[in-house]
Amino acid sequence: MAADDGWIEVGERAPAFTLTSDQGEKVRLADLKGSPLVLYFYPKDDTPGCTREACAFRDASKELKKLGATVLGVSPDDEASHAAFRDKFKLNFPLLADPGHKVAEKYGAWREKTLYGKKSMGIQRSTYVIDSAGKVAKLWRRVSVDGHDAKVLEALRALEG
Repeated sequence: MAADDGWIEVGERAPAFTLTSDQGEKVRLADLKGSPLVLYFYPKDDTPGCTREACAFRDASKELKKLGATVLGVSPDDEASHAAFRDKFKLNFPLLADPGHKVAEKYGAWREKTLYGKKSMGIQRSTYVIDSAGKVAKLWRRVSVDGHDAKVLEALRALEG
């Protein structure tokens, strides 16, 4: 399954999940097979880096749709927080609530982090491109927000082939 460092690796089957969206709907990975998926994990709604990342995916929506891709953002925030974040920034893709960080743990995105010398557990910003068969096609660990959307689009174009 996961590599020794906890990350799911390229070529592996993406772990199944069912999470609740910002609209209160259940979203299951199994229901998304047949087209590529961009699954990105982010630390917190309405914070500077997370907002820039979400807005970049929002702004790339035409190109993402052309490539047949679905985008899902995942954080430990609840559905109400996600709905407020979505509405404030007019996000056009679902945000999924993972309050117990179980899905983030399955994917390896729940990690020990150090901020100002203090260690804590939290989401490490990361993105998975999952192909139409449900396998991980690309993984970015420790994502730098600026320009990340372009890298994701490039990976999706490579899937087309």
